[in-house]
Amino acid sequence: MITHHLRDQLHEAGLHASFLVRDLHTGHEIGIDPDTEYATASLVKVPLALATLHRIHQGELDGATPMRVTPTKTDTGPPGTGPFGISKFRHPITIAIEDLLHLSTCLSDNTAADTLFDLTPPAHVARVLKDHHIHGITVRHRIHDLNRTPAERLDPDETHLAHTLAIQAGTDGRGHDIPQLDVTLANSGSARAHVDLLQALWKPTHIHPEVAQGVRELMADNLIRHRLAPDFTTDASTWASKTGTVLNHRHEIGVVEHKSGEAYAIAALSASRVPARHQPETEALLGRVARTLRDHLRTL
Repeated sequence: MITHHLRDQLHEAGLHASFLVRDLHTGHEIGIDPDTEYATASLVKVPLALATLHRIHQGELDGATPMRVTPTKTDTGPPGTGPFGISKFRHPITIAIEDLLHLSTCLSDNTAADTLFDLTPPAHVARVLKDHHIHGITVRHRIHDLNRTPAERLDPDETHLAHTLAIQAGTDGRGHDIPQLDVTLANSGSARAHVDLLQALWKPTHIHPEVAQGVRELMADNLIRHRLAPDFTTDASTWASKTGTVLNHRHEIGVVEHKSGEAYAIAALSASRVPARHQPETEALLGRVARTLRDHLRTL
C-alpha cells in the first residue's frame, strides 16, 4: 500500500510526520497519521487572519486603522531562519491593520502577527474558530512566545544543541520539556483539523464568503515557498498556503487548485529526529510525500 512505502521513506529520513490530502469536491481523502497533534507554530496565523477579517467584516475593526509598531530585539530568530518584515526593521513604523494582515500571513512576520493579537487575543481567535464550527485547533498564545526557545539563547553554531534537546525531550503523550513544542501548552492541532479549516475557507458554509475569500487571497500571496510549493505550483495550477516552523517542527497547509476544476486541501505536519537547523532534503521529502498522496488520491 502506498502509505506503507511513504512511512518507510519518512522513517529513513528521521521524520515523524502526519499528512492528510482531501478532495474538496468529493470529500475523498488519504493520509498518514492525520489525527496526531503537533505544536503548530506559525500555522496559527491563518486562524488569526480569519478572526481579524471576521471582525473587520462585522464592523468591530476598521482595516484602515493605523497602528504604531515598535520592533524589539526579541523579534528576531536565528540568522537565516526569519522572521521577516517588521521583525527586521530598526525603527518604529505606522501601518494599517489590513497591511499587518498581509505581513503576518504572507511573510510570516511575527511582529505583525502579535500586533494583530493585541487587537484580537488568542482566546478571541479560539472563540471565532468555535463559532464557525472549526474544531481541533487550539490557540493559546501569541507568536512572541515562539521566540523564547533554547535556539534563541545560543550562538548560531550551537543551535544544533537546541534541536537535540527538541528531539530528546518529548514524551509519549505529546508533552515536551520545551513549552513551544508541548501540545498541552502551545498552539496545536492535527493535520485533519487543519484540512477542516482549509475546507471551511474554500467551501464556506459558516464563514462569510467575503471573509473566506480574504483569507484565501492572503494564503495565495504566501512568499515562503520552499517546502510544499515546488511540488504543487505549475502553469495549470495555483498553490495557496501557510508554513509553520519552530525548532525541529516543519509544517505546511495549503490548497492546490487546477484549471481543470480539481481542488485538494493538504496538510503536512512533521518533527525531525535530525539535530540540524537547515534540512533541505527534509523539506523536499515533505513535498514529495504530499504530492504522492495527492496523485494517488486522484486515481481512486
